Amino acid sequence: MRPFYSLYNKVLEWSSSRFAVIWLATISFLESSILPYPIQDILLATMSLKSRNRAYYFAIICTLSSVLGAIAGYYVGIYAISLIMPLLDTMNYLPELHKAEQYFNTYGIWIILIAGFSPIPYKLFTISAGMMSMPLLPFVIFSLIARSARYLLIAFLVRKFGKRCDAWLNKYIDRLGYVLIAIVVLGIWYAY
Repeated sequence: MRPFYSLYNKVLEWSSSRFAVIWLATISFLESSILPYPIQDILLATMSLKSRNRAYYFAIICTLSSVLGAIAGYYVGIYAISLIMPLLDTMNYLPELHKAEQYFNTYGIWIILIAGFSPIPYKLFTISAGMMSMPLLPFVIFSLIARSARYLLIAFLVRKFGKRCDAWLNKYIDRLGYVLIAIVVLGIWYAY
């Protein structure tokens, strides 16, 4: 039984849908503001595998949508944090939100470069930036730099290693899926 292999192939099917670009933009926007996990990377990679000559175009769509979502998350942090606190508490994100605030206190706006590029939940940092009244223009510029670096790197890797990358994923996707689950579980355990 290979559940991640099946899921990977299903995402490959979705990536060739005529609505794939709309889904990519929507998911990228939501990931920066409310979605708990960065699933746009998988969709970006699979869309780029299907159409390698449009990989950078997809990366730019992903970047712009993600930065717009980051701005939405920023304003959630300013105006609606009291409304979403119960949701963050239910999803067990309050400790991570407090850690994000500590990172902002320690590193200032520079943390956006790290958070925007890494696979950690970016929305915690976009919401925290709004809560802490970070200046909007540097926030947007740093978000644009970090997110474009991340998505353009994915596009570059898929264009450069496309068929090999696809073959590697087909062979190791289940192992990779189980490793990612273990990392998430260990991260949750460590946070508590």
